[in-house]
Amino acid sequence: MTRLTHLLAAALVASPVTASPKAEFDRLLADHWRWVLETNPVFATSVGVRDFDSRLDDLSVAAMDRETKAAEGFAARLAAIDTKALAGQDRISAEILARLLARQIEASGFPARLRLFTNREGWHTGFATLPERMPFFTPADYESYVLRLEAFPAQADQAIATTRLAATSGWALPCVVLDNFAPTVRAVAVPVPENRFWKPFVTRPQTIPEADWARLSARARAAIETGVNPAYLRFAESFERDYLPACRREVGISAVPGGRAYYQWAAREQTTTDMTPDQIHDLGLREVARIRAEMEAVAKRAGFPSREAYVQHLRTDPRYYAKTPQELMAAASSWAKIADGWMPRLFGKLPRLPYTLEAIPAETAPYTTTAYYQPGSSAAGRAGVYFVNTSKLDERPLFELPALTIHEAVPGHHHQIALAQELDLPPYRRHLSRFTAFSEGWGLYSERLGIEMGVYAEPANDMGRLSYEMWRAARLVVDTGMHWKGWSKAQAVAFMMDNTALSAANIDAEVNRYIAWPAQALAYKVGELKIRALRAEAEAALGPRFDLRAFHDAVLENGAIPLDLLEAHVRAWIAAEKAKA
Repeated sequence: MTRLTHLLAAALVASPVTASPKAEFDRLLADHWRWVLETNPVFATSVGVRDFDSRLDDLSVAAMDRETKAAEGFAARLAAIDTKALAGQDRISAEILARLLARQIEASGFPARLRLFTNREGWHTGFATLPERMPFFTPADYESYVLRLEAFPAQADQAIATTRLAATSGWALPCVVLDNFAPTVRAVAVPVPENRFWKPFVTRPQTIPEADWARLSARARAAIETGVNPAYLRFAESFERDYLPACRREVGISAVPGGRAYYQWAAREQTTTDMTPDQIHDLGLREVARIRAEMEAVAKRAGFPSREAYVQHLRTDPRYYAKTPQELMAAASSWAKIADGWMPRLFGKLPRLPYTLEAIPAETAPYTTTAYYQPGSSAAGRAGVYFVNTSKLDERPLFELPALTIHEAVPGHHHQIALAQELDLPPYRRHLSRFTAFSEGWGLYSERLGIEMGVYAEPANDMGRLSYEMWRAARLVVDTGMHWKGWSKAQAVAFMMDNTALSAANIDAEVNRYIAWPAQALAYKVGELKIRALRAEAEAALGPRFDLRAFHDAVLENGAIPLDLLEAHVRAWIAAEKAKA
């Protein structure tokens, strides 16, 4: 019997509750975490657990079914524990685990689980980041990396089979977002030494003997050229042959069988609220109107007669655009260092893990977002990475960089995620509890901190901030518009063009993102508004005793949590601060 079989059995059979609730819960947490690591072996390596180093995730439907059954077993065990007898963080941990398990179980009931990729990312792009996510210090590190390269063709075949099922189920992605998908897949399959999977073998570490290095290098080269590259090409061919002909003409998920129910569920999960799609749509319209008025004021301050005139100026004046990728990266680096200097003034607790800046890989850059953040890992010897898109420079205005850098690096994603990794909490909360409404809400809230940091003193930079905030508000309108109210893509693009300062190409890419990933974009604005509301509540309650650094630390000290738990926690913090007086 394998270790995984033992864990499945442990998940499905609740042990007699003879121990204390605390002891039972601790045992459940240990079993659940071990199961998470064994079913996600690449993730396990990234957090320093080396027991599964030769394996890759199983992408088959059978594996999905096994994982759902295991989640049901863990949920049953949790329900049998008197969680009201738990105290402090244990009670919060029990509530979060219950929600994560419920989400996993409910998600398994929708054919959307067969979607292993969007138009921008997926299982294949995740594997392509392996050279950046794995540790490379010892011969064993390189050995495990090579074993995973050798295992990739089998994983690719699992993904191809699951993707075929997605096509036949009626849940294939809409055609309009798939034009450039196959080229991005084929772009990975380039010869050594240009191949990105060869990067760990460019320079031999001093710790690895030359004989071992020669042996491992030869195996890696063979694995890339005879296994990995053909598997990527096989996936691209299968996509064009089996999947693309089944793509949908309608952009909204409501058009597929069960899609309306799925969108309602996804909206609740992404926002961690009970808001309906109609309520979210109306909230978006209100926020768009408010931000529009602020943009008008900034345009007047810049000497332009209207918001429209200033936006047109910003979109077309070449001085607002970098001439070279190096110029764009230098500007992003400069804003990052300015933000770094503000961190001790905004927070009492700072993470030890640093972050760095890198350009988005060339094969995916033309088809992906302006920037994104990749978490680091002290255990794997990796810093966090703020990735910047240096393609299509005429679509990357410099006036957006202050807000963008604050969101993706600090005090946004890097600070929040790196800090969570170092909290004294159960490991699943440090590494897995990424409730989008909290994490992306924090990123958007952080953009607003740039006002206090003084980075938006220039009207162009302030308009860049407002355009980004408008972008997130408009998402509420266009995402619900397409997936709930039957809007076309053209309607969504027109709404974004009318209300944001984003370039036409960026708007097209963003709308494609919302089409391919229903409801995810709803989380940002909903989360940000909740954090802003809680800050206003704390400022009003505490008056001159309000400490911004302490407030920020309180918001982040539980890691990413649902918004209702955040509200309860901050209100308890306010009460404790008042009691100190």
